Amino acid sequence: MKRRKFIQSASSLATSSFMLGGIPVNVLAGSGALQRVAGSSDTDRVVVLIQLHGGNDGLNTTVPLDQYAIYQHLRPNIALPNGGNRRVITLDHTVPSAQSLGLHPDMADLKNLYDHGKMAVVQGVAYENINGSHFRSRDIWFMGAGYDESFDSGWMGRYLDHEYPGFPDEYPNTSMPDPPAIEIGNVVSLAFHRANGIPMGISIQNPEQFYNLINQVGGLPPESIANSYYGQELKWIIDIEEKSNQYASRLSELYKSGKNSPVTYPELYPFNAPAGVLRNQLAPQLKMVARLLDGGCKTRVFLVRIGGFDTHARQVESFDATMGIHSALLYHLSSAVKAFQDDLRNLGLEDRVLTMTFSEFGRRAISNGSFGSDHGTSAPMFVFGKHVNAGIFGDNPDLSNLRNGNLEQQFDYRQLFTSALTDWLEASDSAIQATYFNDYVTNRVPLIGGRVVGLDNQFTNERFRLNACFPNPVQNLANFSFFINGEQNISLKILDVKGREVMKIAEGRFGGGEHFISKDLSQLSPGSYVYILETPIVNRSKKLVKL
Repeated sequence: MKRRKFIQSASSLATSSFMLGGIPVNVLAGSGALQRVAGSSDTDRVVVLIQLHGGNDGLNTTVPLDQYAIYQHLRPNIALPNGGNRRVITLDHTVPSAQSLGLHPDMADLKNLYDHGKMAVVQGVAYENINGSHFRSRDIWFMGAGYDESFDSGWMGRYLDHEYPGFPDEYPNTSMPDPPAIEIGNVVSLAFHRANGIPMGISIQNPEQFYNLINQVGGLPPESIANSYYGQELKWIIDIEEKSNQYASRLSELYKSGKNSPVTYPELYPFNAPAGVLRNQLAPQLKMVARLLDGGCKTRVFLVRIGGFDTHARQVESFDATMGIHSALLYHLSSAVKAFQDDLRNLGLEDRVLTMTFSEFGRRAISNGSFGSDHGTSAPMFVFGKHVNAGIFGDNPDLSNLRNGNLEQQFDYRQLFTSALTDWLEASDSAIQATYFNDYVTNRVPLIGGRVVGLDNQFTNERFRLNACFPNPVQNLANFSFFINGEQNISLKILDVKGREVMKIAEGRFGGGEHFISKDLSQLSPGSYVYILETPIVNRSKKLVKL
């Protein structure tokens, strides 16, 4: 093979790629930086990054309910309804008006995660003077850079290279047999490149392509060029392939030994949408991540993606703004993440995993004439996990104060990534400085908390309350009240000391907010009872004494 042809071929590769469970997998193999981090770290925590490829429309993902009339005026042909069977889902009935937002009607599963205290929404995420080019903006997010900066490395690559420099080295070994980072797909992202511009591994479309390349250039560099730049590059390629084969075999073993719980991962969008977005492309990726972790995989960083968010046209159907391409994509995101989180819980892995979404930019506030939206600026990011500080960070975008038709930025994306590195992966101060994120440490978004999620979760307790009845003890008329954080079916009933239902106070579908019910208890025999509120999220109970 001619040197020029070899260099051209090699430069098009990023990681070693193979099929696992029918999905192409890129292994960031042979990286001294990545491997030593995982091998020496005291934490077994995992970060899963979900890329929403194409630029997600934040305004139709989280609708500002406090400005609904303006929202509807700005995008009359794609605005989601605030009434009817498929109206937007009010996320939180306890927050101030400026944070009152509505999720897309196909994101009910994310509403469920939020109510369980396992989701945070960060409004208005971008970077200054955001670039409208897909390629340039994605590179900026991956580089961890500003609009006027350009690096030959990515934020994760710089962090890991600083922590454990050296490439390639003696890995895999008995202490760290697995690739510390896996990207699912057929490209490697700039986020994992080191400061010298060399990617952490090699990417190919299929193993045969790689083997053909290696066979053509020979097993080892000839002695005459061994110490030349060409010979060193060739040896680097060969070393990476040897390690990649080991990782491919190891991951296949982990995949076979691992399992998923009985959770059903969604496959198809259940409503009307173009054929290209009917199938859930994200669910099988997350399912595979959960299975690898259950098999004992020690990988620390996973990158998965779902495409199709560049919705210039047919974002919604002309006859129904709640249907169409964007609706299907948001359903896929919502349902896949919910299944993934449930799977992790059932497998006993929920304490280890933090999941974050990101997209290169949002869309403009004003819709276009093709039932779509054009490239914009800021958009929300979602963060999921058992130890996330659940809630809403930032206010709804000010639709009366647009900048050239675009939404104002509230948070720099590096404030969120810095939180993931510092508070979840426990990066040192010097490592953060080497990552170029040191300017964001003091104002990072406090995404991570140390609380335990469960029935005693304060976040959920504040949003699902059964109040004390009055009077208690009661002789005849009792006044009951409860608060629920969204429309759902509930049951409020009285049980005797043996757990038998003796009276139904209320049953049916109730809207979000506070509810008051008076009930005549004169027919109850004197004694001690329990009244219980049952909801899809939690059950609450209190004691009652009948005179």
